[in-house]
Amino acid sequence: MTTVRTSVLPPYAAHLRVYEPLAAYPEPERARWQAYAAAHGPDATAPEHSVAPAALAEQRRALADVVGRTPRALPDRESELAFVRQVDGVTYVCPWATRLRSWQALDELRASLPVALLDTVLPPVARAAAVAEKDRWQAGHPDARPWILTSRWEVPLRWFLPFGAEDRRFVPGSAEGRPVPAALFYLTPMAQARRRVARAYRALREREGQGGLLPGRGPVRRPVGRSGPLVQEVEQIGRWLEEFHPRSLVELDYGGLVHLLGPERLAVEDSVAEVESGLLALRSGDEAGAARAYESVTARWRQVLALRHAS
Repeated sequence: MTTVRTSVLPPYAAHLRVYEPLAAYPEPERARWQAYAAAHGPDATAPEHSVAPAALAEQRRALADVVGRTPRALPDRESELAFVRQVDGVTYVCPWATRLRSWQALDELRASLPVALLDTVLPPVARAAAVAEKDRWQAGHPDARPWILTSRWEVPLRWFLPFGAEDRRFVPGSAEGRPVPAALFYLTPMAQARRRVARAYRALREREGQGGLLPGRGPVRRPVGRSGPLVQEVEQIGRWLEEFHPRSLVELDYGGLVHLLGPERLAVEDSVAEVESGLLALRSGDEAGAARAYESVTARWRQVLALRHAS
């Protein structure tokens, strides 16, 4: 169990995590994670418990690695740490895979920053070395995939799809004098997550086949066989979930966004239920209801995303 006493706040980022049971890992990896879980202890011992303290510890560790050093594109070696959940006597492990996620973050950085600013943040030589190292590593690990996806300043609409309103867990913060970080997260079994994403994908494809994709946006003409952006994003999430053990757990953690939203908005924030309601309306032919749900969720998250440029 991780205990954190710090004034450091995590970045404004949300995380989509998969926790696989120990049985999912091949030997000798399984024995290593089993020993780690035994020595480390679980970060959460019930579905309603948050891993926020452990996540904050991860952020502190990353900050300590950066301060006072020459900027590096990625860690020298892969992390051997993980988030550990224990549910109904079963131990689940979500490896941090920090090095693999750093490569992904580098790709996002290259796509989002102007070249001049990117060169200042991370010199071209360092980026080139990181890309070359990534190519070498992937040649030997063609099936590698991260257990954690990260989104900064927003929760992507597609991330709400694996969950239902009953999966919502809200931890308001410090209780009984103990410094407990506030948390808002959803936790669901993998089988349920896959079913929900599959149903959403079918509903959106059917809507697209009728001449449109997004509720309220009117008909959208596309070349035959080419799906729209939202359908493609839902398909990507579905494919990612299929990479893991069928008895895994899937978690959507608002992470540092809880500090951006504030306690009042957190108490009523339930985009999952709204998306669920919109999809139900879409499947039943209520396009007006689907449009209202879609616009409500996207408008609210546009407001949050706009804070990225606030000073």
